[in-house]
Amino acid sequence: MKLFYYQRPDQEPNFGDELNGWLWTKLWTNLFNEDLFNEDDSIAFVGMGTLLNNKLAERIAPAQKVVVFSTGVGYEQPIKKIPPAWHISCLRGPLSAKRLGLPSDLAITDGGLLVAKLFKPSPKTFHQEISVSSFMPHIHSATAAAASWQRICQQANIRYIDPRWPIEEVLQAIGSSELLLAEAMHGAIAADALRVPWIPVVTSPRIYAFKWQDWCASMNLPYSPYRLPSLAAYPRWGRGIRSGSVAARHWLKAGFEGTIATIEYGLSGNEAAVVRLLMNIAVQAPFLSRNDVFEQRLEALQACFSQLPKIRSFT
Repeated sequence: MKLFYYQRPDQEPNFGDELNGWLWTKLWTNLFNEDLFNEDDSIAFVGMGTLLNNKLAERIAPAQKVVVFSTGVGYEQPIKKIPPAWHISCLRGPLSAKRLGLPSDLAITDGGLLVAKLFKPSPKTFHQEISVSSFMPHIHSATAAAASWQRICQQANIRYIDPRWPIEEVLQAIGSSELLLAEAMHGAIAADALRVPWIPVVTSPRIYAFKWQDWCASMNLPYSPYRLPSLAAYPRWGRGIRSGSVAARHWLKAGFEGTIATIEYGLSGNEAAVVRLLMNIAVQAPFLSRNDVFEQRLEALQACFSQLPKIRSFT
């Protein structure tokens, strides 16, 4: 079976994508061993990511069969029809199921919640840094302005977590926090998995509200992010992903798919103002899924995952 997940053209690792390689190969190792989870391209396993769109079929070629597990819909154009050789085990959330015209019971949640079964943060020590709140930017924000964000976080007495760090380093940093300010959605998902309260923030129009709404809905939570100004180090609107009219259509659609619009941002070089805003956000009421909802979603993911050996026989 060939594992497929998004890999950035610039080769920069991104926590939400790289989590696939870490999680699936650790989870039930007797299932994902060398006999099954190898470079055989005839079966593709599509896990976490916003990957269900019209580009997926060509990206996973020459796979003859496809297993989709906790994946989300979004970006590019929608899939018009699910191919018969695709097995949809479960989806990220109810909005993905609705977009695909599939039963709502396939919408469990993002597979990143399974981090809860695989990682336990090291106990906090006396020498742990004083800051107990952390900030994790989106990968685009980190690649564009990591130095600025590190400086801002230091002044705000907030720990900076870079989405490009190794998986277990990110998980340890999140798990040892008492609060996570998350622009990276899988930062929030990992925080929820480790039962760390989190607050969503947005600093750029590149944040895709639909995928956040999809996951939050799966956990019976609203998506109500706090806004921060874009930093002067950010590239201008849409640069580096799409160009011209294609960029405008893509980001306008992404920004206004739901009730949360993420399009009206201006560049700001006033880091002092961002420091104050970040400190203010850190004292607001955080989010965390209810224990009963969390346990139910986790159990449902595990039950769904336990059925994967049957993929040998699906047609």
